[in-house]
Amino acid sequence: MPALDKSSHFTESVSREGDAVGPPLIGALLRFPWETVQRHMLERLHERGFDDFDAAYLNIFQYPGPQDTRPSELATRLRMTKQAINHLLGQLERLDYLERKPDPDDLRSKRIVLTGRGKAAVRVIRDAVAEIETTWTEQLGPKQFKQLRELLLELNKPPDARAPT
Repeated sequence: MPALDKSSHFTESVSREGDAVGPPLIGALLRFPWETVQRHMLERLHERGFDDFDAAYLNIFQYPGPQDTRPSELATRLRMTKQAINHLLGQLERLDYLERKPDPDDLRSKRIVLTGRGKAAVRVIRDAVAEIETTWTEQLGPKQFKQLRELLLELNKPPDARAPT
């Protein structure tokens, strides 16, 4: 389980110029837990023998993952250039995490297919996130963690699918 840092990023921050920055906004409040999740995923991957798995590859593997996706679709979804995606896919292909195979619906295009090694890495990633969820459930209590999860699910719905306020 990851050790939780008891220090807080949320005490009054001061800029280099000495001006108070003020309390963190929602972006920072979401970023700090995400960074904890990323660190833990990489730690678990490296512990389980995926020591060639770089932090940049987590973008490709983030939910719902690259399986059966065209590189151009993945680039759009991740808001990355096609060149950047293809660079990362090339590295992951050389490391045997995935393959780019001809698209049966459009032979001019390719589809991403996870290899056995890629699927094993996904299992490690999911297990690592489950460990974080367990830790946060213990920290917040089951009721508050469930509420946090429900609120995040609500925020991730398309605007027209959200419950009225």
